[in-house]
Amino acid sequence: MNYTEKVYNRFIGLMTKEEMWIALGLGTLKIIGILLVSHLIIRYGRTAIHKFFFARAHGPLRISERREATLLKLLDNVIRYIVFFVAVMAILQVFSIDVKALLAGAGIVGLAVGFGAQSLVKDIITGFFIILEDQFSVGDYIRIGQFEGTVEEIGLRTTKIKNFTGELLIVPNGNITEVTNFSIHNSVAVVDIGISYDEDIEKAETYIQELLVTMKDRYEDLVDEPKLLGIQNVKQNEIVLRVVAETTPMNHFYIARAIRKEIKVLLDEQGIKIPYPRMVMYNQAEEKVSKNRSH
Repeated sequence: MNYTEKVYNRFIGLMTKEEMWIALGLGTLKIIGILLVSHLIIRYGRTAIHKFFFARAHGPLRISERREATLLKLLDNVIRYIVFFVAVMAILQVFSIDVKALLAGAGIVGLAVGFGAQSLVKDIITGFFIILEDQFSVGDYIRIGQFEGTVEEIGLRTTKIKNFTGELLIVPNGNITEVTNFSIHNSVAVVDIGISYDEDIEKAETYIQELLVTMKDRYEDLVDEPKLLGIQNVKQNEIVLRVVAETTPMNHFYIARAIRKEIKVLLDEQGIKIPYPRMVMYNQAEEKVSKNRSH
């Protein structure tokens, strides 16, 4: 009997053993059970977390919506990672793999890798303090370096920011050294209006002031009535009036556009002109002829 026949006979003998098929069937059922239980734990765990935050939102010790969204997303990720890790360990035990020895070896390897993964440790520590200190949250509009956008997700290692045109910046938390958060305090809309020198400035200021008083009731994003500060600048062909308005966070762009539109419509209705570039053309030949005739 040659080697090939021996291998074939062993394979046939193994495949016909009843004990092997029973063990394989039990192992498959155990793995399916582990995956099913893991799915249920993640599902009901996330439901419990969301219900807890919902109860906190309607209780006396509520937290801000922006911080709630950040913690919800973080806790969802944490519970998923923990359950996946435990499930993998349980599946390895089904295959009779010594998990304790594996974890001990992983600990030694992890210690060795840790010296070469200092940036990863730095990212995780920085991410922890970003969340703990509530430096910014999901939904906040922030600036990191030259990039501005809305925070889409905060993890322990990276932060995802989406800007106005749709680009997504994924930055390691360890690289975040300075952050400008535009969503914590109220914003201020600044509007400069140019008035022609030929117009009555006091009359224009009176009309604008009467308009600004009515805007608080029509725009809910205005925190207070817009204020006319007066003449901001005197330029070559215009006098610039400045209007400021305190708005809810990140709504100053919208309010500034609304103020410009309403003031422009008002000045047009009152016949007050806004300066615009003018071009004067003359003919040198005709000018010389007129000078000769005058002499």
